[in-house]
Amino acid sequence: MFTAAQAVLWVRASAVVIEENAAALTRLDAAIGDGDHGTNMNRGFRAVLQRLDGLEAADFGSVFKAVGMALIGKVGGASGPLYGSFYLAVGKGLGEAEEVEEVEEVEDGALAAALRAGYEGVVARGKAQLEDKTMLDAWHPALEALDAALAGGSELGAALDQAERAAEAGMKATIPLVARKGRASYLGERSRDHQDPGATSTHLLVKALADVVNER
Repeated sequence: MFTAAQAVLWVRASAVVIEENAAALTRLDAAIGDGDHGTNMNRGFRAVLQRLDGLEAADFGSVFKAVGMALIGKVGGASGPLYGSFYLAVGKGLGEAEEVEEVEEVEDGALAAALRAGYEGVVARGKAQLEDKTMLDAWHPALEALDAALAGGSELGAALDQAERAAEAGMKATIPLVARKGRASYLGERSRDHQDPGATSTHLLVKALADVVNER
């Protein structure tokens, strides 16, 4: 089961890990983008925490809507709308599940489905495909691993650990790719041999979720 309390903890843990890695994310982005991914994501998650602190009800729908709207409003470039779309879709999915259940927790499969809805929200907004050297290259293997692990009978924590490892592998697999989306695509072949910053921040967020559920 995944609870609304864990959802809040995931958001807070995400803010911490983004802040800790902001400089590294910015260095990655400086090589193939605008050089502001870490700075922008850190600013966005600071705004997320402010919205979170102001929430009257910490249910799934409210939490993830707050995250999505804060990121859209505060994160510049493509990352704000893309990550914002992800969290808004996750919130919609979990909010609908919550209304059916009338409790503040959802089955493991409902969390996986909501994360998948978030992924589809990113695809719809950014029109990217796998191997375009974007965050999708980390999200897709993570969600595939999560679904496979849950289908095989794994507990949520163990399944998320597998998702985190798959996200890391997907992140590293962006290094040899030539970017086909975003500012990095302007570089053509020169974008090769650089790790994608969006895939990197995605890995950090997946790891934060695994750590929260496993109480690390």
